[in-house]
Amino acid sequence: MLNKIDRYILKNFLLTFLVCILMFTIIAVVIDYTEKVQDFVKHKVSFYEILIYFRNFIPHIVALLFPIFIFVSVILFTSRMAARSEFVAILSTGIEFKRMMRPYFVGAGIICFLLLLANHFVIPRTNKQRLDFESKYTGSNRVENNIKETYLKLNDSQYVNFNSYRRTSNMGYGFNYNLIEGNLLKEKIFAARTSYDSIKSEWILYDVKRRVNNGIKERFEQKAEHRISFDLKPEELFQERKAREHMSTAELNSFLDRERKKGRQGLSEYELEKHRRTSAPFSAFVLSIIGACIAYKKVRGGSGMHLALGLIISAAYIVFMQFSTTFAIKGNLSPLMAVWLPNIVFSIVALVIYFRAKR
Repeated sequence: MLNKIDRYILKNFLLTFLVCILMFTIIAVVIDYTEKVQDFVKHKVSFYEILIYFRNFIPHIVALLFPIFIFVSVILFTSRMAARSEFVAILSTGIEFKRMMRPYFVGAGIICFLLLLANHFVIPRTNKQRLDFESKYTGSNRVENNIKETYLKLNDSQYVNFNSYRRTSNMGYGFNYNLIEGNLLKEKIFAARTSYDSIKSEWILYDVKRRVNNGIKERFEQKAEHRISFDLKPEELFQERKAREHMSTAELNSFLDRERKKGRQGLSEYELEKHRRTSAPFSAFVLSIIGACIAYKKVRGGSGMHLALGLIISAAYIVFMQFSTTFAIKGNLSPLMAVWLPNIVFSIVALVIYFRAKR
């Protein structure tokens, strides 16, 4: 399947990719360390803990900057080969341009497969340790202490909402509970304040107005205090800002199913994370084609010109991704479409560049 020339191109592809990861990772680690060094000193973090943190930080930054790594590596080694007129020699032997692209597809396939495995199985686990460290020592990734206007569907018949809830005082305000069976509102409770009894797993309601309807008679009562049990704990009202990053894909799917049943809004970021783990690795094919077709010809300015163009295009890909995800979070764009749209748009660009290069 792969001849000597294919193996030569593939070896250059993978080695350059590893070198790019090493170089960019060192820069990222140095920048991150300088930003957090005061926190390390303040909390007297041991050298071993810092090493563990950066061990978990590296997979995160590699996945984050993956488009730049793949594109720059293709540009670098392809431009270097073009400067030595190696592609002229390869094509002069009668090898077609599309055949010459085979090792690029193989290399992109290997990288895509490895990143798929990492995104779904490795990076969520390392993110958990990284975010725990940041929460403990740097103050980032903290859980919010106050929420407002939360509406939840507990099951097919129970609905609750809080006007606000304060985590520090374990106190909710403007609580409403509705029990609906079919088309009948069986019970409705309003409480000015509520708190959670973790020992008895009960909610304590204060200044209660309760209305019970059995279909024939309706009863209304007011109480200073009333206890009720339903499947909800205070911690479920609060989410870590980056919780989606350290959930495994199975946990993410379970979380989304559970929260949708409860009627929770604002799950776009979790859905984006779920789909991004699959879509991001496939950008390797798109960016490899664009990079190879741009850099295989010798041009005035050499590798520098190719590299500058490569950085611009890879940056444009990342910016486009950020725009599409923003529209998914703030607008009505589907999270699935948001994460795949950059690949679709740049695939069209890649095809145009490919057919022009082929001629």
